[in-house]
Amino acid sequence: MTSEANTPVLRNCIRLPLAEDELLEVTAKAKDYAIMHGAAMRSKTAFSPDSLNFAPFVLVPSSFPRKEFEKAVALQPIINRLMHNVAHDEEFITTTLAETIKVDEFTANLFNIYRKVLAHGFTQAYSIGLLRSDYMAHVYEDCAIKQVEINTVASSFAGIATQLVPQQKFVLSELGHADKLKNMPQNNALAGLCDGMVKAWDIYARPNAVILFIIEDVSYNICDQRFHEFYIRETYPHIKVLRRTLSDVHREGKLGQNKELLLGQQEVAVIYFRAGYEPGHYHSQAEWDARYLMETSLAIKCPSIHYHLAGTKKVQQALAQPAVLERFINDPEEIKAVGKIFTGLYSLDDNEAGNASYEMALKTPEKFVLKPQREGGGNNVYGVDIPDALKRMSRVERSAWILMDLIHPPLTKGYMVRPGAEMPPQIVDMVSELGIFGVVIGDADNIVHNYQAGHMLRTKLSTANEGGVAAGLGALDSPYLIDSDDEEEQ
Repeated sequence: MTSEANTPVLRNCIRLPLAEDELLEVTAKAKDYAIMHGAAMRSKTAFSPDSLNFAPFVLVPSSFPRKEFEKAVALQPIINRLMHNVAHDEEFITTTLAETIKVDEFTANLFNIYRKVLAHGFTQAYSIGLLRSDYMAHVYEDCAIKQVEINTVASSFAGIATQLVPQQKFVLSELGHADKLKNMPQNNALAGLCDGMVKAWDIYARPNAVILFIIEDVSYNICDQRFHEFYIRETYPHIKVLRRTLSDVHREGKLGQNKELLLGQQEVAVIYFRAGYEPGHYHSQAEWDARYLMETSLAIKCPSIHYHLAGTKKVQQALAQPAVLERFINDPEEIKAVGKIFTGLYSLDDNEAGNASYEMALKTPEKFVLKPQREGGGNNVYGVDIPDALKRMSRVERSAWILMDLIHPPLTKGYMVRPGAEMPPQIVDMVSELGIFGVVIGDADNIVHNYQAGHMLRTKLSTANEGGVAAGLGALDSPYLIDSDDEEEQ
């Protein structure tokens, strides 16, 4: 992410800098508040299952345009319905991914499971999508939001994001700015997503069945996952939650007489994937077999294989093409509203359009970001690095990637607090990415639940390209809503 010299700076929620003694004291309080309230992660550098570091955070909430936040919230049920319809359109998914699966082994493996499940017919008609649509404000369009990506698998940080609002409210109050709290929107992301899983459990309608979380071998983002588990256990004590890796499922899992998924004697109603979205989670064929076993089972999947494929970058790029939205959305006003959040997305397939995109990227690489079909952050190629990356690819290999216009967000100034960093923190230039959570449950013919379910804000240094918190590049934050007449720093 490169910030240009004339990029506008949004007005801060409070006047900075803080006096050093005040900054040191409130930062120490905020760190302890984070650890004591579970806004924390396990260390990647000094991992121990018995200790936590606070998750990187921004000390006071970062400003975000109010009307754009409200627009993103209002759009989410439409985005949910769009993704649900895309996931159930076999022809669209097959055609869109046809070139990609020739060169991207991971997407091809997912697609093979999809094809096999389709051939036998879906055992479970219902799917649950716990989605997150990510946006940045774009300064060249009056700070209008533009979609960075849509996540259909393992949409994380609802748990910690829910904790961060009271943390930043505490900091503002400690600094004598309790009058500002009204501009921080309430965030019920954790409850929203967990209640969605329980609605799916209700549809399954077997009182002794459990909810299964599919996890990585080592969970660094443990608090966020456990928040979901503990919320369900505390709010719905009659529902048991199990945590298993893909390898565990291969070892323990089998299908019962009615294709119900059994782990030992436990029947599984809902499967919530917090792993399985990147190649490293599949160590061998055993893990792929486990994924196939789950997909053929009666359990309601979050996401089901077709939802997972609907979240690929290639599908996102296809949806941004003219007239494609009309295939999935009937209302002309909704088509227009969703169309406005898309930025330029370009195919790199070996055809006339793809070759034109390739030439455009070589000519003006600074305008673009190159994205593969991957979740989890840290995989994109930016700006001046694009030509070398493209030249290393064959024409066929290019089709595993898409090209996207670089979004230019406004800057905010603030203190980023990271474990082990020097104290006191320094004021830095930052940019923010807003994530809106959504829940959608239904089958090919009907949607039975569809709602917006809270938000998160990830903030990174304006000079950093990637902003994944779990990947160690960003920090957690919350939006402080400002109106357009007071957006720019005086």
